[in-house]
Amino acid sequence: SQTRSYSAMSFVNQSPQANGLKKNDPISKDLASKDLTTMDLQDKSIENNLFQAKFLHPKYWSIWGVYGLLRLIIQLPYKTQLAIGASLGWAGYHLARNRRHVAKVNINLCFPCLDEQAQKRLLKATFRSTGIGIIETANSWLGSIQALKQRFNIIGQEHLELALAQGKGVLLVGMHASTLDLCGAVLSSNVGFDVMYRQNKNPFIEAIMKRGREKRYPAAIQRDDIRGVLKSLKAGRAVWYGPDQDYGRKHSVFAPFFNIETATITATARFAKLSGAAVIMFTHHRIDQTADSPQYRIELSAPLTAYPQGNHVADAALINSKIEADPKGDWRNVIHNE
Repeated sequence: SQTRSYSAMSFVNQSPQANGLKKNDPISKDLASKDLTTMDLQDKSIENNLFQAKFLHPKYWSIWGVYGLLRLIIQLPYKTQLAIGASLGWAGYHLARNRRHVAKVNINLCFPCLDEQAQKRLLKATFRSTGIGIIETANSWLGSIQALKQRFNIIGQEHLELALAQGKGVLLVGMHASTLDLCGAVLSSNVGFDVMYRQNKNPFIEAIMKRGREKRYPAAIQRDDIRGVLKSLKAGRAVWYGPDQDYGRKHSVFAPFFNIETATITATARFAKLSGAAVIMFTHHRIDQTADSPQYRIELSAPLTAYPQGNHVADAALINSKIEADPKGDWRNVIHNE
């Protein structure tokens, strides 16, 4: 599937008693001794030129090879590109045994109503979508999206525009789905927004990713830069934020997700409360996957009402319910069309 569910392996053996946040809340702790008015957004002047001497070291040659290959692939007809991506997904399904096991466990937990064959079809479709997502991401970071924009149907963009026109910051809440980078780039070309990201440990891969993000978005903010996120929101900007992350038990509560009590971070509600930002759900899907010319659908919800409520579990459950409800129809379509 295009949406990555919370890791089943991370919550099966955890205890709901590990919910404490007040004492060790990273947001409150970080803000306690710092003035938001003096914070700067991430400096985009940071050097991200790929052709640096340090990146010519032999340890980076394999990455250069993949980088060059992706640049060649995105020059091909789009139908051919996605066929290559589907092949990458097929290879991943057969070779990445650990990832396949995790995905299988997640699907079994989230869709117990499906029989074994239906779950297997969904498992294969998940890897296929992930492979295609690699090619879509390459188009976003390395290529031009203008020729692809005709494939996109954007629903609800007016909600984002209206919230920004009112001078409010907007927290765009979404998931790390395989279509994220391409759909995010297309939406940002219409209405610019900042993004949060996790820094890659490999400096060359980080340089490639940073260069791609800064090409498409006004600012790319590291996920642990809480002050940067809040300043952006307080300045009336929109920021994409993915709640499908793991900050540990101390910064999570257990809330229902696919009828399972799941460790869920509380930062979404805290960002909204501290910044006064509107919260808009941002979802995106690849549709007509069996067609020669697949299309994409981007949907932006109206701002959530009565959120946050001030109750960590209730707030987390609301976000989980929004995430859970959105892709169900698409997953069913995948199961029957695969």
